[in-house]
Amino acid sequence: MTFAWYGHLKQPAWPLWLAVLASWGIAFFEYCFAVPANRLGYGTFTGQQLKVMQEVITLAVFAVFSVMFLGEQLRWTYFAAMGCLLAAVVFIFLPVE
Repeated sequence: MTFAWYGHLKQPAWPLWLAVLASWGIAFFEYCFAVPANRLGYGTFTGQQLKVMQEVITLAVFAVFSVMFLGEQLRWTYFAAMGCLLAAVVFIFLPVE
């Protein structure tokens, strides 16, 4: 999803309709994997656990994407945000009494 939603930023001359069409075209294939993965994972994990895992994975992938593709630098604030999400993983997986 990262490339679908942010890849067009390197093409500012594209008309908006083309950026939307290209983004949704790319996103379609990821949905083809994400939907079955969530269906398979649900039951082993709760919906909340699946969502928190997805957010952490997305942020980790975006870190690499933003550096490699967009040419941005990671700042301390990014690492602080990642720390907060990792804390969310700990909390969401705590056993319920």
